[in-house]
Amino acid sequence: MAGFINHNGNFMPADQPVLNVNNRGFRYGDALFETIRYSNGKPLFLKEHLQRLLNGMRVLKMKQHPLFSVTFFEEMIKELSQKNAIGTDARVRLTVYRNDGGFYAPSDDQVSYLMEMYPVQEKGYVLNSTGLTVDLFTEFRKTPNSLASIKSANSAIYVLAGVYKNQQQLDECILSNDKSHIIEAISSNIFAVKNGVLYTPPVTDGCVDGVMRKKIIEVAQQNRVAVYEISIMQNVLLGADELFLTNTIKGIQWVAAFKQKRYTNNTSEKLIAKLNELVVSC
Repeated sequence: MAGFINHNGNFMPADQPVLNVNNRGFRYGDALFETIRYSNGKPLFLKEHLQRLLNGMRVLKMKQHPLFSVTFFEEMIKELSQKNAIGTDARVRLTVYRNDGGFYAPSDDQVSYLMEMYPVQEKGYVLNSTGLTVDLFTEFRKTPNSLASIKSANSAIYVLAGVYKNQQQLDECILSNDKSHIIEAISSNIFAVKNGVLYTPPVTDGCVDGVMRKKIIEVAQQNRVAVYEISIMQNVLLGADELFLTNTIKGIQWVAAFKQKRYTNNTSEKLIAKLNELVVSC
């Protein structure tokens, strides 16, 4: 069953054509997106997602949409969940793209939006039972700038890292910047744990400004776990006690193996329990 999408307020079958060949997201990657976790009948951390979306629109010189607000998206997600008969948990993808017109230089800075929603099996955040196996992707590196931290549709480096992941039969790949600092994974931010202290790359090193990254820092600090945002080299990962990845759909995923290094997951277990407590209280 294909279900429905929301395109500019119109509900349409998900398997029907929506965009034309002049779409700037298709032609130039002139778009950005947010992936939002829907749990227990509500979108999680929607305020933070909206803040990042609006910041990304400013970076891309898009005009702010007059309807975009937390209340607006809450209602749109609620209606789409009802239309698709979504149960308690789902993933929402909200894509915003610049309207048609122009070549590289756009003729219009107004935007349109498209919202998709698909059920997920897990109820709340569940820690992976089997740790991930990861390695470095080094063929291309990110350059730290204001574009690096937004969720842009310009995703070539992540696609190529995904190709490498499949070729090497890995669960995930770790990306670095042009100074060889570790910054993130394909679809997640990254944390290393040493002696009970968390270390994560700063946004200024080129990682995506992850919503879940912020929430994990918040949860850790509330529970008296020290967090340092510092530039990380490969030796930090190899010397860590634990390594885990974060995103808004999975929450926390612990890493079991990076090269010859093997990790435990004690901190991941504690933090995901606290994260679920935070979700219940939202």
